[in-house]
Amino acid sequence: MSVGHIARLLEAAGTPTVIVAVRSFRKRLEMMTVPRALLTPYLMGRPIGRPGDREEQKRVLQAALQLLETADQGGTIVDLET
Repeated sequence: MSVGHIARLLEAAGTPTVIVAVRSFRKRLEMMTVPRALLTPYLMGRPIGRPGDREEQKRVLQAALQLLETADQGGTIVDLET
């Protein structure tokens, strides 16, 4: 829950944020009304992918940056396409 609070504080200070989280946290993120979130299909504790899988990690980070550029309203939650 503190991730959502920190994201809102950063946003209020003018710094845009994207939370990258595993899909199992969707309901909590919706309840927290986070500014932007990218949900991934990975295991808890590994939201950007398996250790050492640089290509997949790069794909997740690129999707997060794209969400940062394209989200046009607060509370946007997007599932990473697999």
